Amino acid sequence: MYRVVMIRHGQSEWNKQNLFTGWTDVDLTEHGIEEAKDAGRILRESEYAFDAAFASVLQRSIKTLYHALDELGLLWIPVEKSWKLNERHYGALQGLSKPETAEKYGEEQVRLWRRGLDVRPPLLEPGDKRLPGSDARYAKLPPEALPAGESLQNTIDRVGEYWDDRIVPLIKRNERILIAAHGNTIRALIKFIEDLDEQELLELNIPTGVPLVYELDDDLKSIRRFYLGHPTHVEEKKRQAADPDHDPDYSSHHK
Repeated sequence: MYRVVMIRHGQSEWNKQNLFTGWTDVDLTEHGIEEAKDAGRILRESEYAFDAAFASVLQRSIKTLYHALDELGLLWIPVEKSWKLNERHYGALQGLSKPETAEKYGEEQVRLWRRGLDVRPPLLEPGDKRLPGSDARYAKLPPEALPAGESLQNTIDRVGEYWDDRIVPLIKRNERILIAAHGNTIRALIKFIEDLDEQELLELNIPTGVPLVYELDDDLKSIRRFYLGHPTHVEEKKRQAADPDHDPDYSSHHK
């Protein structure tokens, strides 16, 4: 049996302001830092240890991982950071609030952008300072690799490549892996582990700062998944994640 643990990053400054964030590199709030530390403490108290860790190249992911590893006393383990674990790129919506976006484009169109699997938001125009090509962390990547906006399926595709190429080989060597990423990239990872269909994927809610543990079979498919933490706390965090007004970057269908 293999095991991998995922943490959705703690609350960011733009989560708090209810703004579309995507690839914008905003920091954690004080609450987000505490969420990350709490995740590390829960893992330590549950006697988890790790051999390697992964994060995106966005500081809210990197700092969540740092604070969790600090609590675990594991700052020394290898950490790999990749843009392929970045949040979904929300194109021209980045920096807008949900009310602003609804006023500009209409509620129905916003719903399609947030919940449709293959629907891309308005793309950034050439020359826009928000394009990733103007950011030093992406300077070595070919321009065609960098999006001006992504559908959820675009995000799933790049995360899947990274999972297969970089994470799976370590898991199969029995290395214990911790991943600190974003709502939609963790959704994508779960899609591969559980073979979710579109409806199941869009109904999936990932709470912030709560360790999600997967036990996997030889084919790296789910045997069992569970959250670490007090059940009442976990349920409250899941309820927040299911709230469509809680975080514009990450929205799901609700029964």
